[in-house]
Amino acid sequence: METTADSITLQVLKEARETVMSSPLEVINTPMIPWCQTTLPCLHVSCNIHLKLENMQRTGSFKIRGVANQFARKSKGGHFVTMSAGNYGKSFAFASKHYGTKGKVVMPETAPISRSLLIQSFGIEVERVPTPCLMDVVNRCVQEDNMTFLHSFNDPDLIAGHASLGFEVLEVVPNPDIVVVCCGGGGLLAGVAAVIKLSGCEGTRIYGVEPEGACTMYKSFIEKKPVGMESKSIASGLAPPFAGALPYVLCQKYVEEIVLVTDEEIKSAVSSLYRAGLVVEPSGSAAFAAIVNGRIPDITGKSVVVVLSGGNIGKDELTSFPD
Repeated sequence: METTADSITLQVLKEARETVMSSPLEVINTPMIPWCQTTLPCLHVSCNIHLKLENMQRTGSFKIRGVANQFARKSKGGHFVTMSAGNYGKSFAFASKHYGTKGKVVMPETAPISRSLLIQSFGIEVERVPTPCLMDVVNRCVQEDNMTFLHSFNDPDLIAGHASLGFEVLEVVPNPDIVVVCCGGGGLLAGVAAVIKLSGCEGTRIYGVEPEGACTMYKSFIEKKPVGMESKSIASGLAPPFAGALPYVLCQKYVEEIVLVTDEEIKSAVSSLYRAGLVVEPSGSAAFAAIVNGRIPDITGKSVVVVLSGGNIGKDELTSFPD
């Protein structure tokens, strides 16, 4: 990818935000609520935490932000292909139906069948393949069927669209000490981190959170280049085959550290949030799990923002979580 971290300027991100918020896809400026105004259990440390409720976003996750910016910048009537475990695919399908474009989503076999059926209900074709084969199938669609690939995390328009969430955070908490965001391919983390740092919050510490079994960005930080791995986690949305190259360079520049949580901690987080009236899927609960389990250092007395990134979890799936 030709795009560099330096080409993602504050002006680019501001323009993308205008595009996203004026999109016909009706992206929502989602609520931010103080932890103390919920029935969530009190933490062992005293700090001022806000929760960004992106689980209430249209299509159920933050992904619609990046999709809104991608589709606004593509020619009408295209034929697009993407890869997704569910949330990006859902937003992609929603946008395709609205714009009247044809599309296909290549999904890992591990994704819930309910996600595939939902995407197909928008008139989008789905092909389920083993995770290591995702890009091979996408490349075949591009070469043989002349489709255009819309990347679900390694794309500057997508990252700039996701960054709109960061502007909303700063409108409520203008100078946060700590911001905690889940990380899969890294598009959301990269966009939010870029907005916060470029807006002058030099002292803000931004943490990415990955599952232990799908820690591509964590490993990329160690190896100093974007790497892939055989990912396995209950948080399927945080288990891409590799870290995005552009998200990686942006995260290297703006993110303090990548921390890890276990699948058990993620399951427990889903249950805690649900008991407090918040429906959040495993992938959307990772940042919350990191806070609850003490993975984020030095939070006492600090203003902290935790992004709950998605709520696409079915009633059937919720039954498998502890009460």
